[in-house]
Amino acid sequence: MSTLTFVYADQTAVLGPLSTYAEPHAYDLCVNHGERLSVPRGWEVLRLAPDPHAGAPTTDDLLALADAVREAARPAPEPVERVQETGRETVRRGHLRMLTSD
Repeated sequence: MSTLTFVYADQTAVLGPLSTYAEPHAYDLCVNHGERLSVPRGWEVLRLAPDPHAGAPTTDDLLALADAVREAARPAPEPVERVQETGRETVRRGHLRMLTSD
């Protein structure tokens, strides 16, 4: 996969690594179309080699995965007993409520 962008002022088509964010005038191409790319007469194609280490997992990725596994293995907390409320709700702000006694 690669991303194609155009530099109209220089009459250049740039074919580089897959972009990490969307741009209005960038086009993602599959491997077949990236290899067979042709440009108008007088234009140049600049092919940027992808970084071989860009797709490899980093230590941050591995630590995040380990944290997620630990979190999933943690036992569920004990359920909290609800106290029977007496009164009428008068004000609510987010998860907090104010009750008046009847």
